[in-house]
Amino acid sequence: MEKRTDKNSYTILFAIGMVFVVGALLAYLASALKPRITENQRLEKQQNILYAMGVNNNEGTSAVFVSTEEAPELFDQYIKQQLVIENGEVKQDTTAYLIDVKKQQANAKAGKVRRLPLFVGEKDGKTFYIAPIRGKGLWDAIWGYVALDENMIVQGAYFDHKGETPGLGANIKQRFFMDDFIGEHLLNDKGAFKGIVVAKGNADPKNVNKTDNEVDAIAGATITGDGVTAMIRKDLKLYLPYFQNLKNKQ
Repeated sequence: MEKRTDKNSYTILFAIGMVFVVGALLAYLASALKPRITENQRLEKQQNILYAMGVNNNEGTSAVFVSTEEAPELFDQYIKQQLVIENGEVKQDTTAYLIDVKKQQANAKAGKVRRLPLFVGEKDGKTFYIAPIRGKGLWDAIWGYVALDENMIVQGAYFDHKGETPGLGANIKQRFFMDDFIGEHLLNDKGAFKGIVVAKGNADPKNVNKTDNEVDAIAGATITGDGVTAMIRKDLKLYLPYFQNLKNKQ
């Protein structure tokens, strides 16, 4: 008897079968590749943290990470402490760099305790405090790492994005933008937290004044710049009690 393959029932059964096959294949691949994905995420975070404190392979105007092969050794060399701030208590945690900032932000919105990772690095006799930040750009998530000194003056920064417009908002990960933050103060002249505004029409486009709490915006990327402003203000302000306590101990 001839088998009919042009019936709707055959099409539906075939589609269901393909869903199961593809689903099983994807589940297998996800399981098999999970260790590699986790390792890549670990290395990327180490590269980001090192970049922010000035351990990088920058040449000319290009932003260049240390290699993935170098990252673990350099991370152990330069990062002296990994801290987690939770309910005002500071604890050492050697896996702090694995904390998911997005998840912690969601915890805070849900009224749960938020864990704040902070990395203490030393380079050329200088101490750096590197904090992760995360926010929203024009199209999707933006994030970064900001290195500070004990006075909450920026010593370096790295920003990245998921889907900002090439040549516009995507330029937040270019050196001309990131380097502008170096030397900028997060506190005003009275010691209150103010953050750093990515300012359109900034009166200091060459960024000579480091105490005005402003950097020049990227032309055509107002919303992305506003997102950078917001995540700096929102996330770095959470670390203010830590730095105040640090000053009190000096």
